[in-house]
Amino acid sequence: MTTAWQGEDQEQARPAHAEPRIAYPEILPPEDMPPEEPTSSRSRILMGWSYAPATYILIGINVAVYLGMVLGGVSPWAPTAAQILRWGANRGANEILHGQWWRLLSATFVHVGILHIATNMWCLWNLGLLGEPLLGAFGMLGVYALTGMAGNLLSSAVNPGIVGAGASGAVFGIAGILILLLNGPHLPFPREELRRLRRSVIYFAAINLAIGASTLLYSGGIKIDNMAHLGGFISGLALGVPLAPVLGTGKDRYLHRQRVAFAVLAGVLLLFAYGMIRFWKS
Repeated sequence: MTTAWQGEDQEQARPAHAEPRIAYPEILPPEDMPPEEPTSSRSRILMGWSYAPATYILIGINVAVYLGMVLGGVSPWAPTAAQILRWGANRGANEILHGQWWRLLSATFVHVGILHIATNMWCLWNLGLLGEPLLGAFGMLGVYALTGMAGNLLSSAVNPGIVGAGASGAVFGIAGILILLLNGPHLPFPREELRRLRRSVIYFAAINLAIGASTLLYSGGIKIDNMAHLGGFISGLALGVPLAPVLGTGKDRYLHRQRVAFAVLAGVLLLFAYGMIRFWKS
């Protein structure tokens, strides 16, 4: 979950689950696929470094930042808003208006206590093992960064005064793109297996968005920044629209489409950020 403060309120992240099951580390056209293997083998979890290096790198960075915070004297359970701001959290309009754009990305690696990071890393690991064989290592890093920043931008636009941190905007972005990629017409896997995986990702997104919305029903300490979740999720869906039709039709074609999609989303985010700046300064 992405933490959001109004004053010194702090979010306590809540567990979520997404099942990681995929068959091959690289999506190939049907004629290039290896010989059929037993169903149990096709459904196994691919856990090695070579299958999901970007996922492990992202988790490693998040854990390293958290350990650095703790070793630097930040509470491992309940850091304050001021403490996480020193480590790169985002405070909406205030930081952006002063040129600290880097916080849109750095905030995706900052967490508010051990429960917060443990929950987010569990979700990232599950979705990463499922998504990286489809996206590739570069694609995984790109989706994490772009959708995480998109989530923080939407949060800044809607709630310009709150302090936010956490990887969950990016996690929702990965979930969003997977919902469309797993419906790709050229994936060389059993359709029923793909539908089951897709349902798991949809349930993950729906349940956690509902949990975030529920915190708005009462006043007090726990606040989940659902705008960051929604921004990440919508941007992930947007990336999936041009990529799903070409996934499985050839590596070169897919990677070219991926680069174009990333560049377009980056441009849209820049325009959105420029519009926010103009609005706040007017």
